[in-house]
Amino acid sequence: MKFSNFIIQVLAVELLFAASAVSQDFDFFYFVQQWPGSYCDTKQSCCYPTTGKPAADFGIHGLWPNYNDGSYPSNCDPNSPFDQSQVSELLTRLQSEWPTLSCPSNDGLNFWSHEWEKHGTCSESVLDQHSYFQTALDLKNQINLLQALATAGIEPNGNNYSLASIKDAIKEGAGFTPFVECNVDTSGYSQLYQIYLCVDNTGSSLIECPVFPHGKCGSQIEFPSF
Repeated sequence: MKFSNFIIQVLAVELLFAASAVSQDFDFFYFVQQWPGSYCDTKQSCCYPTTGKPAADFGIHGLWPNYNDGSYPSNCDPNSPFDQSQVSELLTRLQSEWPTLSCPSNDGLNFWSHEWEKHGTCSESVLDQHSYFQTALDLKNQINLLQALATAGIEPNGNNYSLASIKDAIKEGAGFTPFVECNVDTSGYSQLYQIYLCVDNTGSSLIECPVFPHGKCGSQIEFPSF
């Protein structure tokens, strides 16, 4: 009997450690939103989705698990492919708030499938497929980037703004320091492309980023119209 109790205790400890390891298989998320005007104003251009031109608003690019050292896991579960039925009730919101701009014109399913299989599968310890997309949509509703920028007088009108003023406006609106990613327009000028904010590894709360991605913008960047 004592030996059986010992075995049970050992198994319980092993299960506890296993559960702990699963819950700590990444450290935080990057929540990334992109400005469609900057996606389209490049040499590669863009294609509107089959549902029509998206709204002139930041769209979700992804919710990406990351490690504190700057590396990240990817394609963690080949046995968990994207399943449209898991997000059927979210489809209208996904089309509106997580639109695709890739060519040729399409319905977005390939984009969402890519995001789930590359990034979402690495968060399965805390978010199943439906919860992964629901969490990203809820985060977007929590953070109105366009409004935060407009409050500071920063509008998507093709003008140049200081990188510092853009960061300050988003920090004021979101409460946390963003990372701003730029790309270049057809003339080679730097423009506001993507905004990164960090989320804890449960997907529930914004946090200060433990580390920022590599890359930099000029001190003055364009905010193109869409």
